Amino acid sequence: MIVTSIVLPAMVAPRTSDLMRGLFLCFAFALILNGLFVLSGSQAMMTHVSSHGAILEDMGYRGYFEWKNYLGECAAVALLLSLSEARYSGWRRVSGIVFVVIAILLTYLSDSKTALGLALICPLLAALTLMIRKATRISPALILLVIPIGYIFLSSISNFNVYRLSYMFYGDSSLTGRTIIWEFAKQEISQSPVVGWGYQSFWLVPNSPALESHSWVGSMPDAHNGYYDTLLELGQVGRALLLAFIFATVHAIGRMADRDPRRAQLVLSLVLYVIFYNFFESLWMRGFEFLWVVFLIAAAEIGRYWTRLPVKVAASGAKRRRPRMPGPSPRPAPSSAHRLS
Repeated sequence: MIVTSIVLPAMVAPRTSDLMRGLFLCFAFALILNGLFVLSGSQAMMTHVSSHGAILEDMGYRGYFEWKNYLGECAAVALLLSLSEARYSGWRRVSGIVFVVIAILLTYLSDSKTALGLALICPLLAALTLMIRKATRISPALILLVIPIGYIFLSSISNFNVYRLSYMFYGDSSLTGRTIIWEFAKQEISQSPVVGWGYQSFWLVPNSPALESHSWVGSMPDAHNGYYDTLLELGQVGRALLLAFIFATVHAIGRMADRDPRRAQLVLSLVLYVIFYNFFESLWMRGFEFLWVVFLIAAAEIGRYWTRLPVKVAASGAKRRRPRMPGPSPRPAPSSAHRLS
């Protein structure tokens, strides 16, 4: 229902309708609403039990969401949209700059370091990818495939991995306990590797396999990794379909870049943000996750640019823009009166 309600209206809408502009307005409104909640003091608190008793720790602001990470995700997407909006002229540039400032402030107040870091990296990576694609005509999907291949190679010959990077940046190699969840997820994946345990049938359901952990891991709502959760629920078959969908989406941005480079950079930034963020949170194919909805909107926008122009339109456009042949201009043919004289 969610996929149909997003993709179908986008594909039948006229080309003049601007989906990205509408998406920016939605997130701009969300920033304003979250800002009001932050001003009222909507902080996320967590209780830690130590030898000195229970300690209530401030984890950052959460806005109108249930947890601070959602505020960070929302503000980061709004930041990407606002950066693109600031590239236009007039009031669009002014509003873009204003919401860039608000988005950065809310991302910082949410204490979501991952969201802020990815929001700054993804536009640069998108711009670099499209520059390489323009020079080489290689698919953006193949260009970006160098990143996971390079990571696998480096981690296999050295101790360079995500755990070491986490310790270097945050002083915590467990990624706030995520590695413990991932190790348990790997064990459960090995028990049903082909088709998984069933969609939405692993975490927080009666007689769930997650209860075999006999620890706090069993109370988790997900694996905090969209790719591990895809393997848990749908197995290798589901992951293959997911990766094919991601690869096709990124590949299609190449044709979009030929027609509208600025829009292609924005869409690729959003797509990369969702792809990378799924390494730390579970967002793929979950209808209640708004980042999954953002990815679907981006995919629908790419689909609108995938189809070629009609033959008549292309032919008329080529006729209007026919270049003049080099050389001296041809002289007009003499009139009949001139020839007689």
